[in-house]
Amino acid sequence: MFLTVLGPLFLCFAQTACGGGGGDGQGASSPIEPTTETQAADLVLRDGSIHLVDRAMSVVSALAIRQGRVLFVGSSEAVEDYIGADTAVIDLEGRTVLPGLHDVHLHPLEAGSFVAGTCATDSEADLLSEEFQAFLLSCAPRQRGNIDWVLGFGHSIVQLLDLPDGVRPVDILDDALPNTPVAFIEETSHSVWVNTAALQLAGIDRYTPDPVGGVIARDRNGDPTGLLLDNAGDLVYELAFLPPTDQLRELHYEGLLWALERIARNGITSMVNARVYTRRGYLDVWRRAEEAGTLTARTILGLWAYPTLGPGESDDDQIERLISLYANDPEALLRVSQVKFYSDGIHLNETAATLEPYALADRLPFPVSPDHRDLNYFDEQRLTRYVQALESAGFDAHIHAIGDRGVRESLNAIEEVIARNGAGVDRRHRLTHVEEVAEADIERFAELGVIADFQLAGDFVLPAPGESADGYLPVREIYDTGARITLSSDWDVSSLSPFVGMQNSLLRAEQSLPSLEAALRAYTIDAAYLMRSEERTGSLEVGKYADLVVLDQDIFAVPIEDIGRTRVLLTLLGGEAVFRDPGF
Repeated sequence: MFLTVLGPLFLCFAQTACGGGGGDGQGASSPIEPTTETQAADLVLRDGSIHLVDRAMSVVSALAIRQGRVLFVGSSEAVEDYIGADTAVIDLEGRTVLPGLHDVHLHPLEAGSFVAGTCATDSEADLLSEEFQAFLLSCAPRQRGNIDWVLGFGHSIVQLLDLPDGVRPVDILDDALPNTPVAFIEETSHSVWVNTAALQLAGIDRYTPDPVGGVIARDRNGDPTGLLLDNAGDLVYELAFLPPTDQLRELHYEGLLWALERIARNGITSMVNARVYTRRGYLDVWRRAEEAGTLTARTILGLWAYPTLGPGESDDDQIERLISLYANDPEALLRVSQVKFYSDGIHLNETAATLEPYALADRLPFPVSPDHRDLNYFDEQRLTRYVQALESAGFDAHIHAIGDRGVRESLNAIEEVIARNGAGVDRRHRLTHVEEVAEADIERFAELGVIADFQLAGDFVLPAPGESADGYLPVREIYDTGARITLSSDWDVSSLSPFVGMQNSLLRAEQSLPSLEAALRAYTIDAAYLMRSEERTGSLEVGKYADLVVLDQDIFAVPIEDIGRTRVLLTLLGGEAVFRDPGF
């Protein structure tokens, strides 16, 4: 009996003391037979319940890792052949192990930004109170980034829509901060609340037309109220970050490191940043993390396709610029291989594109569109043009589509791209959110090979007791067609925890996934397919990267309602610990 240690992290009595049994499932990968001491494992996990998420959904008790890859999966008895004098051994004591989890839609840099989050507003606050005015006054001296703005986030658009007659959102901010431009992102990120100084800097007045994909809320006289929906708000927020100074980049980098720690803490070893604003210098921040060795997850960046072009820029110019940034080394931690488009907005803003007009009761107190069903960031024709060109360069499209018309137009665009570029292309485009889908379009995901990416980690996705989930987020309907389904967080709009998403995917009445196994696959091997990494990650099979998580409870043994409470004890990326719970 002797002590085996791997750095400060792995501590276990090797050989005899770390022994243990465990039944093995069918379909486990064949081991690589060790022939000499130099082929012994670097690390062995044994006496656990290790879910491989292979084709047979095998469960084994032991796993060996060498040089960052899985060397063996099988029984705790058989793994002894892979333990050498320098092998670190973890006795799992029956704990559950999963492949590293994939979150294919989240916003880590934005979530962690120490600039945009200086002033955290409250979605329950009384905006007309003296306390809120005092809070606004306290924000200005706390603003970070050496910029002449006050920036914040967290309020609800409902607070602004429910203000008494005669009170405009802009008035509240002007009373406290009349001379400093103020911009607050709403909790869904689909609107921005600004004061007069910000409107003036952006050149927005009663004569300013609505930008593509955006709406300037106006009062009865046609004057801006200080509420900017969707892309109208993005345009104002861009001003605050230009030019991207060294100080701004440093704060963004610090925020990214903060976010990466939380991502590792939640067992996420692969991810897609769902919106990279290149004008703000965000791509440079990610590249710095890669070069500095601080990137702790396999990452694909989804470059933002700007609906509003820069001065003198054409669509061809933007397409060419996006193509110039393509980088897709499959072994690299950082890849630039997706482009993020918005087809439409969200239902709460009346900006999700719908086939039928919004009901009168759902309409906002100012016109969003002439026919109450119309807003596009990228319409069908423009989206087709972009996807066709970018697909030819190797990019996959990541398309935000929430309303049933937005979904249909996005599917139409991909169908047209298939007709133009040919059916033989290995394309892995996806629609994300997919909240409302016309019945005629349900089968089209499978027919066109389009991935449906759902975010189910928010409480709002669950039907109230006794209510039906039919018609909203049709995850089960699309799953039953044979289409590929992925689950993701949209953090920080919703919880980052994949276990909350798995739990909620099983609590949606008739729109629940059929099993926890299906939910797990949506966060692992199917998500790895979306990231074009299914040959390297997504399951624990011999030769794949040793990306895995150890859990504090067996998610297959607890009630569904308790899955979301699961904590990660250990996260390995390529066999190296990127997170360890202090108690493990």
